[in-house]
Amino acid sequence: MSEAKKQLVVVIACGLEDEKMSVAWSISNGAISTGLEVTVFLTSSAVDCVRKGAADRVHLNPLDPTVGEMINNLTSRGGRILVCPPCANVRGYSQEDLLDGVVITGSGAIHELIKAGAATLSF
Repeated sequence: MSEAKKQLVVVIACGLEDEKMSVAWSISNGAISTGLEVTVFLTSSAVDCVRKGAADRVHLNPLDPTVGEMINNLTSRGGRILVCPPCANVRGYSQEDLLDGVVITGSGAIHELIKAGAATLSF
């Protein structure tokens, strides 16, 4: 019987102007590279990074790829991105405004992962 993959939940609350966002996506991508199953939960101004086209040219750290490239890298390798509903609503974002594959859902989704043993990081 195969062992379940270990999981990591990364909560990001900082916006596109904050270098911590680049760090959060870099660590999330590194986690996938080590075999972890990664779920990113975006709150507050972090929700802006998954609005279509918003992060394509945002380059917070000159040694990192753009935020858009890091998001695409994560999702193309199986990482999930969830968005806080009130945070999207207050910005006027609907599901259609967000990148393909991004899901607007409540924090209960990450609570279930945490109850099942997921490690957590917050930025």
